[in-house]
Amino acid sequence: MKTYGLIGYPLSHSFSKGYFAEKFNKEQITGCQYENFPIPEIAAFPALLQQQPDLVGLNVTIPYKEVVIPFLDELSDAVKHIGAVNCIRFEEGRKIGYNTDVIGFTNSLKPLLQPHHTRALVLGTGGAAKAVMYALQQLNISFTLVSRKAGPNAVAYDALTQEDMAANTLIINTTPLGMYPNVDDMPPIPYQYLDSRHLLYDLVYNPPETKFLLAGKERGATIKNGHEMLILQAEAAWEIWNK
Repeated sequence: MKTYGLIGYPLSHSFSKGYFAEKFNKEQITGCQYENFPIPEIAAFPALLQQQPDLVGLNVTIPYKEVVIPFLDELSDAVKHIGAVNCIRFEEGRKIGYNTDVIGFTNSLKPLLQPHHTRALVLGTGGAAKAVMYALQQLNISFTLVSRKAGPNAVAYDALTQEDMAANTLIINTTPLGMYPNVDDMPPIPYQYLDSRHLLYDLVYNPPETKFLLAGKERGATIKNGHEMLILQAEAAWEIWNK
C-alpha cells in the first residue's frame, strides 16, 4: 500500500486528506492511502519516517514548511529561492523538497490579472508569503511586504496610505486572519481606499468569503479565495510523487 500524507500541527482543518480520498475514489486509484500525521514538533519527523516505511510522498503545512528543510536530502530550484517546502518526494531513500504552492498560486492568479496589476501588497511574512513573493517575481509584479511591525523589508499595516492603496492594485493575504473559526478577523488595511481596479486574493479558503474578501467585494474589487490554489497545488504534488 502506497502511503501519502500531510505533516503539520494541528491538522484539524486539513483540506488534503479529504481531497485525495475523493480523488482515489473518483479516479479508481487503488493501492494508495492518504493520512494525516500531526506531529507536535519537527524533531518527531525522523521517527515518523521510521514508523511509515511505505511513505512515497508528503505534503507539509504550518508550521513546518521552513523548518523541515534541514531534514531533506535535496531541494528543487524553487525551494532554494523560496526557503519553504510543502511537498516531499521519497525517491530511493532520498527526501526531495518541492514547493507546489507556487504552482497553485500562479496558475489560479494569472487568469485574473489585468495590465494595471503591476504592483502588489503581500500581507504577512511567513512561509506562504515566500511562495507568493517568488511567484510574483516570476510574473514581473513588484511587491511590498506588509506586517504588524515595520522591518527591513516590510511596512507596517498602520503605515499604509491612500497613495499606497492606489498604487498597489493587487493585494494578497498570506496570513491565517479570517480563517475558520476566527471568521471575524481581517488584516487591518485601509479598506476605504479600495475600488474596482483592485484584485484581492486570499490564501484562506474556509470560509469561502473572508471579511477581507467581502470588504473588497463591497467596494467593487475582484476577489479570489485559496480553494483553487489548493486543488492545483495538490494535483502538482500528485504529479511530483508519481513522475
